[in-house]
Amino acid sequence: MRAVVLLSGGLDSYTAAAIAKDQRFALCALTIDYGQRHAREVEAARAIGRALGVERHLEVAIDLRAFGGSSLTSNAPVPHGRNIDAAGIPSTYVPARNTIFLSLALGWAETLDARDIVIGVNALDYSGYPDCRPEFIAAFERVADLGTRAGVEGGRFRIHTPLIAMSKAEIIRHGNALGLDYGLTHSCYDPRPDGRPCGTCDSCVLRAKGFREAGIADPVLMG
Repeated sequence: MRAVVLLSGGLDSYTAAAIAKDQRFALCALTIDYGQRHAREVEAARAIGRALGVERHLEVAIDLRAFGGSSLTSNAPVPHGRNIDAAGIPSTYVPARNTIFLSLALGWAETLDARDIVIGVNALDYSGYPDCRPEFIAAFERVADLGTRAGVEGGRFRIHTPLIAMSKAEIIRHGNALGLDYGLTHSCYDPRPDGRPCGTCDSCVLRAKGFREAGIADPVLMG
């Protein structure tokens, strides 16, 4: 079986891809350079793709800075020291990002004659993003079946979200059990000039919390 996996370079997409590989999927990795200020994650995705031995690794550039609307794709400051449990959608939300990413993955999957797409979304530990919810994933599966030749001709697409109900600590423990090297990953939204994580953006705080609760040292901070 062949699956298209959205590979961002973060620990969630790495773990989701590794789970799919463990389930004997042949992986075709898709990495999107969307003009994000933390473009360091694209380099991380390349290293992860090599580590996983993906069948193909495609990088697509689509500059969402043209739209802006997010502190990741504009000059607006990335929040630091924010309460990650606060209500509301954070400024790091990129408008329709997962809709765009899944659409690109769907287009490639159809040309590959693949019916499986893997994405590392998580709704439990950080549910501020509306496009990480199970309802959204179910709706996109329906769109995929209705809006493609493969779907009209009887094929059924499945969006795999193996991490959607896991806490960050559970994700890290699962990846550790699979032998993943999280030192390859990059999570920080606002890295320092040398590429090191800032330690105080939402993503860094959530990552630190996950490693702490998992009882495992973060290899990125050890390096």
